[in-house]
Amino acid sequence: MIELEGTKVRDTPVNLSDCLVQDGRPDRVEGRHVNMPIELGSTMVFDTLAEFERARDARYESGTLYYGRYGNAATYKLETMLAKLEGAEAVTLTSSGVAAVSTTLMALTRPGAHLLVADNVYGNTRAFCDGLLTQQGVEVEYFDPMIGAGIAELIRETTAAIMFESPGSGTFEMPDIRAIAGAAQKADVATVLDNTWGTPVFSQPLAWGVDIVVYSGSKYISGHSDCMLGITASNAAYAKVIRKTVMQIGDKTGGQEILLALRGLRTLKLRLDHIDRAGREMANWFATQSQVKTVLHPALPSCPGHENWARDFTGAAGLFGVIFHTTNESAVRAFVDALHHFGIGVSWGGFESLVLPVTPVRTATGWSEPGQLVRFNIGLEDLESLKADLLAALPLLDP
Repeated sequence: MIELEGTKVRDTPVNLSDCLVQDGRPDRVEGRHVNMPIELGSTMVFDTLAEFERARDARYESGTLYYGRYGNAATYKLETMLAKLEGAEAVTLTSSGVAAVSTTLMALTRPGAHLLVADNVYGNTRAFCDGLLTQQGVEVEYFDPMIGAGIAELIRETTAAIMFESPGSGTFEMPDIRAIAGAAQKADVATVLDNTWGTPVFSQPLAWGVDIVVYSGSKYISGHSDCMLGITASNAAYAKVIRKTVMQIGDKTGGQEILLALRGLRTLKLRLDHIDRAGREMANWFATQSQVKTVLHPALPSCPGHENWARDFTGAAGLFGVIFHTTNESAVRAFVDALHHFGIGVSWGGFESLVLPVTPVRTATGWSEPGQLVRFNIGLEDLESLKADLLAALPLLDP
């Protein structure tokens, strides 16, 4: 097995398409089902006290059948499959993406610890850091997400972890993941990267030195807007402490969510191949419209950190931002309300297209970009229908 700075790295290439179709399925017996069944249950019984005690003592290890809250056969199939895709030592599932972030940061910090957080993180990540973590005595410091190797100057003796995203929520700056991870490794500081946008189809941050990758599995992983799921993939140094923290808090992924995630993974690459093409086409189309000032899409040279995306990613998600020239809030509201093919919702990564005005929150770098920022998620609809819908509504943004 090849090792890279404490991170488990694949010693043989993983065929992504084969893994998505063949892994995480019932064991090979004649007459088996194509899919894993939904497993519902709390109590697991043993024939001897010695067997029970062995399971109890190993209850924090993935694959141990002890009690329903710790996982079952379907849970472990999904965790093993995701770990293979990520090149991770282990994966721990949670009830939501927010739970994946929160439990990971709780596992890494203690009262008096210093936590570095990118200034463009997801709003709920910021709320957790400013709320519960701060109340527990953790010092949270926000940093410029484009700082790169300069993060080394912010690391202290008490720094426990660095939390950042690829790309940033709402504003889509793509950080230099390798530079931040490299600086953190030299200082023996854990790095936590939210890679929900990229998924393991387009990027594998653990191979670049990141310690822990978190996802909202409710987005592209499940892919159908019907599942609440969080995923934490980590290297050997942090796998056990994260799993133990999740289990001690009592977070639990439901049996139906496990099945929905396994189902979604079967078509993940096919969906993202389409969404990559569709998202880029729509982003380039937006850039030609007179009402548009800037398109924030990592695959476009106009987006901060585009060079990092081009180096590290093999594709792009369908979520991006558009800054319109107008600053008239009423006009923006009228534009959003006039759209028919774009639903208004806070999530993304499903089969439907979505739209949502965004007001960035910054405390370290500020956000002074004039114009209104609106976030778009491109789904699986016909692109000409989406363009026609937008063309009918865009004049509402004219002066």
